[in-house]
Amino acid sequence: MAHEKNHDYHILAPSLWPFLGAVAAFVMLFGAVLWMSQGMPWMFLAGLVGVLYVMFGWWAEVVAESQVGDHTPVVRIGLRYGFILFIMSEVMFFAAWFWSFFKHAMYPMGPLSPAVDGVWPPAGIETFDPWHLPLINTLILLCSGAAATWAHHALVHENNREDMKWGLIIAIALGVIFTGFQAYEYSHAAFGFAGNIYGANFFMATGFHGFHVVIGTIFLFVCLIRLQRGHFSQEKHVGFEAAAWYWHFVDVVWLFLFAAVYVWGG
Repeated sequence: MAHEKNHDYHILAPSLWPFLGAVAAFVMLFGAVLWMSQGMPWMFLAGLVGVLYVMFGWWAEVVAESQVGDHTPVVRIGLRYGFILFIMSEVMFFAAWFWSFFKHAMYPMGPLSPAVDGVWPPAGIETFDPWHLPLINTLILLCSGAAATWAHHALVHENNREDMKWGLIIAIALGVIFTGFQAYEYSHAAFGFAGNIYGANFFMATGFHGFHVVIGTIFLFVCLIRLQRGHFSQEKHVGFEAAAWYWHFVDVVWLFLFAAVYVWGG
């Protein structure tokens, strides 16, 4: 009885995951500098493997804790607040790229972009037609978000695991198609990353968004695997809820990218 828990909080046991994650992230960052400055990618790849290992092991422990009942209602509230703060940090990350794009579009002269010469897009840059493949990709991502919402509604309001499964499958498939179309678009770009501020802003903003689409697709796929293993219920589904929030964040960022970079910026 002396060790019986009489509170709603989860007291975590000592863990090496935060330390290993910090070391792996440092190795990856330092390796990225060596890769870009000296052309040696090996340290970066080693750090990346370490980061992926920590992500898999740490999150597997979190899932296991959930399955044994450690995630009480109070703990689930804390997990939701933590994920909301994470999404807010992602909003600030993309705000930096939008800021750079708008600055150079509205004031296309300065010490960092003297070759722009007051013209935006810079002379010689052939931009994408927003009403062809970018518009198709927009519709694909919106439909994927709708499928994720259908899966969430099926679980929370109807306890229909079959509909939830198909909603996740459709959302994942559309996410993969979006990524494929984005890669196809990049392969046909009439401008490059280096040599002009437009290309640098375009590929950084849309490229990081594409990276987030890949991460979100994996997130949804993990939820699909967990669903097949009997996880999630109408009351306890924080992992899937976080995946849905993340996917909708990716949707909203793309809408801003489509309107600002493809339509207005082109």
